[in-house]
Amino acid sequence: MHDLTQGSITRHIIAMAVPIAVGMLFQTLYLLVDLYFVAHIGDAAIAGVSTAGNLTFVVMALTQVLGVGTVTLIAQAIGRKDHADANLVFNQSLSIAGVCMIGTLVAGYLGVVPYMTAIGADAATQSAGIDYLSWYLPGLALQFATVAMASALRGTGIAKPTMLVQVLTVVVNAILAPVLIAGWGTGHPLGVGGAGLATTIAVAFGVVLLALYFVKQERAVAFAPALWSPKFATWGRILRIGLPAGGEFGLMFVYAAIIYVVIRHFGASAQAGFGLGGRIMQAIFLPAMAVAFATSPVAGQNMGARLFERVRETFRSALAIGSALMITVTLVCQIEPEWFVRGFTRDPAVIGVAAEFLRYISWNFVAQGIVFTCSGMFQAIGNTVPSLISSASRLVTFAVPTLILSQQPGFELHHVWLISMASVALQAVFSLWLLRGQFQRRLRPLEAQPVAA
Repeated sequence: MHDLTQGSITRHIIAMAVPIAVGMLFQTLYLLVDLYFVAHIGDAAIAGVSTAGNLTFVVMALTQVLGVGTVTLIAQAIGRKDHADANLVFNQSLSIAGVCMIGTLVAGYLGVVPYMTAIGADAATQSAGIDYLSWYLPGLALQFATVAMASALRGTGIAKPTMLVQVLTVVVNAILAPVLIAGWGTGHPLGVGGAGLATTIAVAFGVVLLALYFVKQERAVAFAPALWSPKFATWGRILRIGLPAGGEFGLMFVYAAIIYVVIRHFGASAQAGFGLGGRIMQAIFLPAMAVAFATSPVAGQNMGARLFERVRETFRSALAIGSALMITVTLVCQIEPEWFVRGFTRDPAVIGVAAEFLRYISWNFVAQGIVFTCSGMFQAIGNTVPSLISSASRLVTFAVPTLILSQQPGFELHHVWLISMASVALQAVFSLWLLRGQFQRRLRPLEAQPVAA
């Protein structure tokens, strides 16, 4: 356990953000590794894996429910030195993870065909996506166990073990991908289905490693089977904080799905280019997202300890670090966006779509970093509803204009990117306004109360 209520706020954020960023980068590499080897099969395979990979937003939304609630409650409990409550929250999060794993498998296998039929640009794309998801779904289900354990560690101020496990699992995936996809050494290529199977095996390997860490090393929170039976009051505490955050990630799935639908008539190359550009953008976002992820436990522990000025200082420091990182990657995307793309495909049409997407969308990287930072602060405070409201505002500023414009003559791909730029900028301003209101309503009344209360 690391006490984040003492010492330099900036140092705490950086110390946590670096391993979080490395871990998230390697986690993103799961799909990028798959895309790299799948790209040699053809555009339909790239489009199929990309559109199927969009379903990960749904699972990310559900894991976000679990992860955010777990991090926030454990961080606040550690801040006020209530280790019994921290341990209860951790073990109850494992119970929720088990239920979600079963639900993911059942819903996934029932819905994979209707989903790909509705969103795939053509029959080949649909077939590739179905094949990929059929093998990838067990890996998606296991993400809940990974998130429960990783979130507990992050709430106690520890990030390095999770990072090391994520690095090792990507190495396993990278080794298995060419063997299972292309049949290296076996002579039995499984195609896109092999990509899904490689990822599932790698995720399972990571779950085992994290579990072994808890058994052998972790002491602040630990496996306690006696606490695994559902305690719905604790489930309610986790879900009250986590559900709005999950809804926020769910909206990301909605926005991406809208884009896939409105650009489908441009063909598989357009969907493949957007899918590839979107995955690269996620990788580019990782440093700023890591800062936001580090912000939550740092501010959360100080919130629990009633050190409210340190809570505000956490926001200021995270905002400065995140903005500096986003300015840097914006410049790179403006100068040479093709540099990010050429390693995955040599198709000029796909490269053109992905590069254009990155060049346009990079103008809102700083604004997106502000949104991430505000989201981390809402989590630390223990009220994630404003973050959901902020994300939902894009239904008005992005989804509606895009759907209307897509029906007009002369509609082009870059129109979607322009609307997205404007909507994210408006969301950043809205998030800052909402966070200011939370500081006024939640921190000032607590500061006026005596500590003994």
